[in-house]
Amino acid sequence: MPGTSDTVQDSDAARVALDRVRWHCRRGLLELDLVLGRFLDRHWPQLTAQQCDAFVRLLELPDGELWDLASGRAECHDPRAAQVVARLREA
Repeated sequence: MPGTSDTVQDSDAARVALDRVRWHCRRGLLELDLVLGRFLDRHWPQLTAQQCDAFVRLLELPDGELWDLASGRAECHDPRAAQVVARLREA
């Protein structure tokens, strides 16, 4: 079955990508670890490719800045990441 191997490969690639993102969610702040982990569990499967990219870019922020966005202490000024930050705050 030609389609089966493509599906398996796609799901394997998606799993590896998620594992990499999950690894980058491990931070120095326990609170941030918990929020990011819940976000992945609840929202990652429904994100668009652009939203996934925005989330990965958010992970490049220092812990303090990312926590301020996640906790609502700071506003997101990047319109491409605003929807992701809103979902992050729900987690």
